[in-house]
Amino acid sequence: MIYAVIMAGGSGTRFWPRSTKELPKQFLSLFGEGTMIQNTARRVESMIPQENILVVTNDNYLDIVKDQLPSVPEENIIGEPVAKNTAPCVAIAAQLLYKKDPEAVMVVLPADHHIEDPDAFKRYLTSAVEKAKSGSNLVTIGIEPDRPETGYGYIQGDDSGSEKVSGNDIYSVKAFKEKPDLDTAKQFIKEGNYYWNSGMFIWSAKTILDEFSKHLPDMYKLIEQANDGLYEDQHKESIDQFYHSCESISIDYGIMEHAREVFVVPGEFGWNDVGSWTAVYDLGEKDDSGNVINTDASTLSETTNSYAYSKSGKMISLVGLDNVAVVETDDAILVCKLDKAQNVKDIVEQLKSNDQFKKFL
Repeated sequence: MIYAVIMAGGSGTRFWPRSTKELPKQFLSLFGEGTMIQNTARRVESMIPQENILVVTNDNYLDIVKDQLPSVPEENIIGEPVAKNTAPCVAIAAQLLYKKDPEAVMVVLPADHHIEDPDAFKRYLTSAVEKAKSGSNLVTIGIEPDRPETGYGYIQGDDSGSEKVSGNDIYSVKAFKEKPDLDTAKQFIKEGNYYWNSGMFIWSAKTILDEFSKHLPDMYKLIEQANDGLYEDQHKESIDQFYHSCESISIDYGIMEHAREVFVVPGEFGWNDVGSWTAVYDLGEKDDSGNVINTDASTLSETTNSYAYSKSGKMISLVGLDNVAVVETDDAILVCKLDKAQNVKDIVEQLKSNDQFKKFL
């Protein structure tokens, strides 16, 4: 059986002030109908039924997930007591699935990505699932780059040859690369066998647990200790004990960079990790001046290539501006240059450090 594991524990700090600690980015509707987590679940529903979806989220968001994904069984929604990055999330989900189905194949998906062409995405995903089923293989989906991007990590594929699985090329992975500087990113594009790291992974539950035993043995011991309690009355207690005891590390650093049987399926399906307000602007419908306006009440004069959003319906007027984002909510107003939108997280850190301003988070 194929299962989806949706990672939905992030805080979405780069999307303040719309994304808050009560309602972070993955639970917002940023593009058309549906929230980001709803669209993540919806795009795989023809391959993976809702009862085979697990959601790993923060304890504070359990009720939101239940409300937004009512078809996902409540017992499939796992609450994290503390944020510990992606490896513990994958470990707990793998253990739960392996106990339920020793032949389970996991499709691990971030909750907050945008995909323009879900049908194309499913075709690449089908190839990844078939490869994962065929052996002790760790498979990731890489994105065919269309520019030298410095904001993404890269996957280097083995350019000596590929295999065809369900009509798509699959390459062995030579290396995972950190976010590069611009010159390095240009070199990656020139070489042609580098792909953006999408953060989507496919493998069997047994295979990834075996990799934990090799590369993160302390975490593996902890998940084994939690095993019995996961299926008894101590379910939540066992999960909490595991999270409080394990280290904080990503699945990329902890497993993928060290494992041997790692493969990448390069794909093109309109992927965006929606990492900042710049992404919302890039994906939005623009007027003749390159502006994206998400409010019914706005006036513009000599303003170009800018983004505006109002939750309250207040009039937003922009005069003589270029490359600017204006985001208004009930409690706060953000004004920033679009090309500096990644730095919104710095504002959030300032708010966290000031007791007087924490109420705006």
